[in-house]
Amino acid sequence: MAMIDGLPPLREVIATHDLSAKKALGQNFLLDLNLTAKIARQAGDLSGTDVLEVGPGPGGLTRGLLAEGARKVLAVEKDPRCLPALAEIADAYPGRLEVVEGDALAINALDRLTPPIAICANLPYNVGTELLVRWLTPPAWPPVWNTLTLMFQKEVAERIVAKPGSKAYGRLAILAQWRCDVHVAMHLPPEAFTPPPKVSSAVVHLRALAEPRFEADPKILERVVAAGFNQRRKMLRASLKGVSPNIEEHLNAVGIAPTERAEQVSVEQFCALARQLGG
Repeated sequence: MAMIDGLPPLREVIATHDLSAKKALGQNFLLDLNLTAKIARQAGDLSGTDVLEVGPGPGGLTRGLLAEGARKVLAVEKDPRCLPALAEIADAYPGRLEVVEGDALAINALDRLTPPIAICANLPYNVGTELLVRWLTPPAWPPVWNTLTLMFQKEVAERIVAKPGSKAYGRLAILAQWRCDVHVAMHLPPEAFTPPPKVSSAVVHLRALAEPRFEADPKILERVVAAGFNQRRKMLRASLKGVSPNIEEHLNAVGIAPTERAEQVSVEQFCALARQLGG
């Protein structure tokens, strides 16, 4: 990989620019360019596609995305120390890499890209879940992006793909699986990173569906799901009492036992309940 783009190995880049990872920024760098290229390939065919990357750091995944044929990569980086290293990559790929310095939570980066759009990132641990929720809850569906290929802590990845009845199943699983096809594409051990985090990581791939899997008003569904899982040990007749004073009648009407707990209710059942409450 280092020979494909003529740029130096990442360890050399980090040493040259004194890029020690900062814990406060949730940084853990992947230095194996073969590995970053493999992650880029999980996003699918990138030719003719604009890609948003958040937290590129020294640019390992950035180089993978460009080498895999991305039409353009927009990289949002909060750490100014990384900008010179990213500028070197931009020089090696003229007109194909745009770097924006700033906080991804404060920048509407998708407005700067032209569809089709993919999002691919080794997300900083401290903002990963919030960014995912934002991307899954745009004002209108389908979203401007086609796919998300994102690295998370293994525990978060398991929550995204979890099934009803498991401890990991909750709001994140419903949010993702209601509107996307979702699977874990790769697992990465701590030693793949510098410095090694205390937890394992996983790459999750989400492909946006043209329309949600089941009909439901997003605001009602979110309210019901949040109420149910905020008190997940309680039976639904208790945890959802604040949603409707007649909640037992609504639950019975859609075939959900009032004595069930939120983690036992499928995405389809939650959507049916949201429709019942909205009707």
